[in-house]
Order: sequence, then structure tokens, then C-alpha cells
Amino acid sequence: MKTIKFEKWQGLGNDFIILNKDSATAELAKVICDRNFGVGADGLFSPVKTNDADIGWNFYNSDGSVAQMCGNGIRCFAKFAKQNNYVLKDEFSVKTLAGIIIPKILPDGKVRVNMGKPVLEAQRIPVNSKTPQDFEIEGFRASAISMGNPHCVIFVDNDSQKHAHKYGPIIEAHKLFPEKTNVEFVQIKNRSNIRLDVYERGCGITLACGTGACASVVAGILKGLLDNTVIVELPGGCLTIEYNNENVYMTGCATKVFEGEFYYQE
Repeated sequence: MKTIKFEKWQGLGNDFIILNKDSATAELAKVICDRNFGVGADGLFSPVKTNDADIGWNFYNSDGSVAQMCGNGIRCFAKFAKQNNYVLKDEFSVKTLAGIIIPKILPDGKVRVNMGKPVLEAQRIPVNSKTPQDFEIEGFRASAISMGNPHCVIFVDNDSQKHAHKYGPIIEAHKLFPEKTNVEFVQIKNRSNIRLDVYERGCGITLACGTGACASVVAGILKGLLDNTVIVELPGGCLTIEYNNENVYMTGCATKVFEGEFYYQE
């Protein structure tokens, strides 16, 4: 049996296991993230040294697939890194597969993250559509946007939760998305407030998705439906998303839940 020390963190109920060493692997993610036979989480990551930023990470979804980026995860990782002295500053750079991300730990304990520029070009998202911000899929009008990972954003008048459960797994693996996609169903309350339900690629239904919140606000602004600062209500809580037609900023909480040791057979 092998023993691994870990910390459990959550951001709006989107939960993660963080290892203190560079030992995150796809196989370990599937075992330790299992909610019946493991610790249980939406994803697994560990810090790595890099010459390109203050710190880097390895990150896997609960099914063992590689995750380029995770908005709720980066907030948890930022506080983990600071509390464990991997970094000494409140604002620092993190190398991810989506590029360099800049989180800043605020005095109230929340984390504000410069998520960078949204990707709107079909090839880079990727999505097989000549009009990536306005196409039809499963009877819905949709927008495809990447925040380092692909998103399919669909605005609905009601039943966003029901739609996410019913259509999320179908759209996640749709032929229009060669690398699969996260799926967001969005209800607009007013120009500065939306409700969001998400089916995450590699995870399924989750309580929150930070990059999904960013992509949804960008999609709404591009359609002229939303203001530049929006409160996003998710099942696990709220995020504040700002988009100035350049970079996207996300602000929200991140909380350590517990720490422990996990025993597993290699």
C-alpha cells in the first residue's frame, strides 16, 4: 500500500484534492476522486516547479482526463500555494496548460483571478462551426468560447438545471466539439445577474464552474445581453465576473475543508 498526504479544498462546492508533491497522475485521479471508494472530488492537482512562472500545476479531472484550466480550482490552488509557502506573494503567476494565469488573494480571503482573454476563433476553441458564437445544437442556439478549455453556452428562459441534466452529456460529446466541451445553460435575471447550471467535461454535473461562468458572461456581453460586471449565481454560490473586452476577471471564495492521508494499492 502507498500513502499520499493531501488537502481537500472547495470553491462554491466545486471540490478538489491537492497533493503536496508533484505526484498527480491520471490513474491516481480516478482512484482518489471516486466518491465511494476514494476521498471524492471533481479534480486532482499538485504543484510543480517551472521557469516560466512563480509556480505551475498538474491538473486532472475526476475521470483521469487532463484539464487545461479550472476557474474554481485556480482559486483553491492559489490559497493552497500561499498557505504552504510555495509562493510568498499575494499576487503571483501560475503556469497552466491554458497559459499563465494571475491570481490575487484579497484581504477578505477571496481570490481575484485574471483569467486572460477569451478565445473566440473556431479552430482554437475548438468547435466545428463557421459561426462559433451563434450556431444550432440539439435544438438550441449556442455560443462556443474557450477560457483555456472549451465551453458551449446556451441561454434559456427557464429550467436551466433540468436542461443541464438532460442535454449536458449529449452536448459534451457532440461531434461539433472534437475535444468535447463544458456545457452551460444560462438564465438571465437582469443585465448584471445570471443563473448558471453546468455539465462539466470529464466531471458531469457540478455545483460550480469558474471558467464556465467567465464564458457565459463573455457570451452574454457579445450578444448585448449583459453589462461588463455580472454576478453569476451557481448552485454552490456566487462569482463576480468582469469583462472589459480585453481580459476576464473572476472573483470568488476558496476554502480548505480538511487534510489527511490516502492509502491505495499501486
